[in-house]
Amino acid sequence: MVTDVGMIAAGIAVGLTGIGTAYAEAHIGAAGIGAILEKPESFSKVLILTVIPETIVVFGLVVAIILLFVV
Repeated sequence: MVTDVGMIAAGIAVGLTGIGTAYAEAHIGAAGIGAILEKPESFSKVLILTVIPETIVVFGLVVAIILLFVV
């Protein structure tokens, strides 16, 4: 059975990871645009660095699912 505490904890887990990812991607994206303008061949590296923070949200979602069924 899912409790209220579990729901709040799951919401916090997903919310904070989303905020952290948005903050990271904003800074990586701004720096990446500058790097691509100076060296267009660095596009693939910048793309990979932009996608990496998305995994944090996936981890937050996994933690939220665990919290829903454990707490």
